[in-house]
Order: sequence, then C-alpha cells, then structure tokens
Amino acid sequence: MKNKILIITMAIIFLLPVSATCQGMPVYDNTNFISLAKSLIESAKQTSQLLKSVEFLKQQKENIEKVNNVIKQLKAVKELTKNNQRLYNIIQSDLREILNSPYIKPHEVTRVSNSFNDIIENSLEGLDYIDQILSSSNLKMTDAERAEVLRDIEQQSKEMVADIESKTKRYKEIIAFREMQDKINNRETNY
Repeated sequence: MKNKILIITMAIIFLLPVSATCQGMPVYDNTNFISLAKSLIESAKQTSQLLKSVEFLKQQKENIEKVNNVIKQLKAVKELTKNNQRLYNIIQSDLREILNSPYIKPHEVTRVSNSFNDIIENSLEGLDYIDQILSSSNLKMTDAERAEVLRDIEQQSKEMVADIESKTKRYKEIIAFREMQDKINNRETNY
C-alpha cells in the first residue's frame, strides 16, 4: 500500500508540467520600487506643504476676524458718537426753547431740566464705560465681546435719543396746547 502511494505520487510529479510544480522565488523590479519610494517622498513633501498652508490660512482667518471685530467696534463708537451729538443738539436747541416758553410754569422748569439732565448723565456714564472698555487692558475681553458690549451700549444710546425726542415732543405739545388755550381764553369778543 505504501509502495502504491509512492508510485502514484512520483507519477503525478513527473506528469505535471514544470511551471505547475515549481513556483520559484518572487522577483522584485528595483526601478518600480525606487519610483514608488520617490513618489512617497514627494507626497510627504506635498502633505507637509498643505499642512503649512492650512496653518497659514487659519492664522489669516483669525486676523480677518480680529479686523472685523475692530471695524464693528469702530462703527459702534461712531454710532454712539452720532447719537450723543444728537442728544446734545436736541437739548441745546429744544430744551432752551421749552424752558424759555412763557407757557411753562416755574415749578415745571426744574422737573423738565432734571429729566433732561438724567438722560445726559446716563449718556456720559455710557461714554465713560466705553472709554474703559476700549482703553483698559484690565478687562479681560476679546474683541468680539467688546463689540457685543458696544452694540448693547449703542442700542441704549438709541433708546435715550428716542426718549429725549419723545419728551421734547411731549413738552412742545404741552406748550402748543397751553398757547392755544391762552388764545381761546383771551380772545376778544365782538358780540
């Protein structure tokens, strides 16, 4: 039995073609291997350059955001200045006209003056606060946080302008009503 197996195995080996029985050693092409290594090195260089470009672009994005926040701060400060100038102009012209009116009673003069003074003092406190925010490095704020605070103060200043305009309008309406009432009460009758 052992002899039969040995004879069959020997017959199979001799009958099979040579390529089927001997696979041999794998062959490497050195030129392909060298070009593969060169392309890997080149890819690594390109990846390194891409990483540097990404870092550079991140820095530029941060710089643009900083500049954008500074521009927002400048716009907010400009708007605040414009609102405060409007407040002063209203008070300078309209308050003088209201207080010089003969239809405002003496006890009302102090009340009118105090209401306008409160608005002006609030405006000046807002300007002082803005000065502290923009000039003090003790307040640990980012540019975005400063811009947000400035926008809030800008909104408050707009509200102050609206408040002073409504008070001015109300006092002018009171003066116009009293003037009309005086004309009606002191008109000459021709009956």
